[in-house]
Amino acid sequence: MAYDAQNQREFKIVGTRAKRPDGIDKVTGKALYGADMYAPGMLYGRILRSPHAHARIVSIDASAALALNGVKAVVTHADLTRPDDEYLADIADNCLARDKALYDGHAVAAVAAVSRSVAKAAIRLIKVEYEVLPHVTDVDEAMKPGAPVVQEGRADESVGADMSQNVTSHFEFGHGDLDAGFAKADKIIERSFKTAATHQGYIEPHACLASLGPDGRGDLWCCTQGQFMVRSVCAPLLGMDASQLKVTASEIGGGFGGKTTVFIEPVALALSRKSGRPVKIVMTREEVFRATGPTVSSSTDVKIGMTKDGRITAGQARLRYQGGAFPCGTVEFGAQSAFAAYDLEAVRTLGWNVMTNRPKEVAYRAPGAPMAIYAVESVVDELCQDLGLDPLDVRLKNAARKGTLSSYGPTFNEIGLVATLEAAKAHPHYTAPLGENQGRGLSCGFWFNFGGNTCVSLNIDSDGTISVVEGNPDIGGSRASISMMAAEELGVPLDKVRTVITDTNSIGYNDVTDGSRVTFAVGLATIKAARAAIKEMCARVAKIWGIDEEAVIWEDGAAKPSGPNAGDFDPMTLAEIAAISDNTGGPIAGHHEVNADGAGVSFGVHLVDTEVDPETGTTKVVRYTIFQDAGKAVHPDYVEGQMQGGAVQGIGWALNEEYIYGEDGRLQNPGFLDYRVPVASDLPSIETVILEIPNPGHPYGVRGVGETPIVPPLAAIANAVSRATGVRMTELPMSPPKLLKAMSDKG
Repeated sequence: MAYDAQNQREFKIVGTRAKRPDGIDKVTGKALYGADMYAPGMLYGRILRSPHAHARIVSIDASAALALNGVKAVVTHADLTRPDDEYLADIADNCLARDKALYDGHAVAAVAAVSRSVAKAAIRLIKVEYEVLPHVTDVDEAMKPGAPVVQEGRADESVGADMSQNVTSHFEFGHGDLDAGFAKADKIIERSFKTAATHQGYIEPHACLASLGPDGRGDLWCCTQGQFMVRSVCAPLLGMDASQLKVTASEIGGGFGGKTTVFIEPVALALSRKSGRPVKIVMTREEVFRATGPTVSSSTDVKIGMTKDGRITAGQARLRYQGGAFPCGTVEFGAQSAFAAYDLEAVRTLGWNVMTNRPKEVAYRAPGAPMAIYAVESVVDELCQDLGLDPLDVRLKNAARKGTLSSYGPTFNEIGLVATLEAAKAHPHYTAPLGENQGRGLSCGFWFNFGGNTCVSLNIDSDGTISVVEGNPDIGGSRASISMMAAEELGVPLDKVRTVITDTNSIGYNDVTDGSRVTFAVGLATIKAARAAIKEMCARVAKIWGIDEEAVIWEDGAAKPSGPNAGDFDPMTLAEIAAISDNTGGPIAGHHEVNADGAGVSFGVHLVDTEVDPETGTTKVVRYTIFQDAGKAVHPDYVEGQMQGGAVQGIGWALNEEYIYGEDGRLQNPGFLDYRVPVASDLPSIETVILEIPNPGHPYGVRGVGETPIVPPLAAIANAVSRATGVRMTELPMSPPKLLKAMSDKG
């Protein structure tokens, strides 16, 4: 659906800072999250998890647990259906281990009991005999010949026969002659980088309430980024038809990609089926860390050549991502995005996905991109330092723009990278003086943005209000933005529109809320649904007036004659048309279903000042400014919030956050006391600059905004630290002990 020529008009509602519709419920505690659900006769579920990083399950004896008073059911992997489809089979094996425990925290069995305390006691009575196996948790170690094999036979046809069985897939992108490109360079730098696995850090743990009756029909309430995804996975794992399982999404206390799969929902359904009663499971924080997916950790080699005047002549990256104990595809995104910000004649990226004895990775905002761009942008900055070049001018000189053949294949349409760079250069932050022990860094960022399957119904109520029904959990303000686009299109006040998120049996299939897709795709479908309703209203008014449908137009929330030749009629408002709908053909509604494309890529530039304490190695972020091409900002408050939130998560990733595994392969820091996320006192005020370069693929020019802001912070902060200390850090996080040692080694 192309950008509207009519959008030369002034928006009346889109672009304003309207009050958020969920604000009062959330601050008063009225909003219902996953753990808030209860049902009569409900049981409490609890999961037994492996204490070993890698172990064969010899036997499971649950007889003592079942004998405990109050225990109603025990389930193991045998209680799930294991589909032939590899993707679904992996999810089944991850929810309850089949023959091996593949990581510390892997679920092995589960109980349902009348109380939490009884369930907890019952778990301790289940006897599991393990045969402990060698393990591997580091991506480079896992790729070596002779490394412990996590799962056999999982490599696809892209992987060479000489590689470790832990390597599951390989991707390669690029164009041009690398040798010729490097031959033109005045300076070439090669560096290797590592990034740690980090958790999404959502506040609300995974929680669900399942009820599966003897008639084979089930209901499931859960906190998720996609109720349709939950149904698509759980139904086959329970041997059910999709139509017989209704899934309702609760309010969600954060997801950031971490709730785009299931961990406990099939287990709760299996316990409910076995016990004949509703079963509720709520993860502890420790379970969230040990058993749900963090992002991948990475190991990357980058080689870039540059001329003395700052022209990049060639770039190459080799990326190795570990995605835990099951095959993943995340390195593809990293390999595609690594050099996306640059217009290059010669570029090549190669990527390998690798299994280790860690929990299965799950998406985390712009999955795969931050660590790849961190490595590339660090080398670009080092070249600028060595050649005495302005880092912003160098990026402008090499920036991708409309017509650039991207490093991953497509040719870019309208994009905003140059505009964001120019805005950064003109901003007073870029030339502000720095203090002692301070440095300034910058980085570009990129994300593809997605569209996908979307279905919207828009109902014109008889009192002249509008009910919009859609199927994507609201994790970033989508109910507000969808309502605003509906009101804009219909020409009615915003308070006449309410958008609700419905269950899987009440609307057509919707993809999960991820990839910055919802405001784009659901907004597009909402506009189309509104236009369908307008067409119907104009048709009814035409009949009332006795003129052709084409002679009726819609303006400012009312049907009007298209001109003097159409007749002399007073406008009929939406409310007036709705009030007589019983007599003009019945209810009025608009629907639209689409597999949306044309999402429009997004670029951002982050500018950051850091100050490093030479005595402790502690890094403080003292100033931070974000410039992002957001397309049309439907609700600027939410757009700015997405930009600031991404920056904060990136700051944590760069400076402190990491999964720490011991020699025994067990996670050492499964809690927020030892896994340190940034808190308010760690952060400066983060300034945002929105640039509205319209997306040609959306009628209002909307682009996704949620992923891009987490991409640049890693490199921007690393570059600032390098310029503050004279030390180039090549491993994240740059925690104080690591940085202090690096500065000490430098002397």
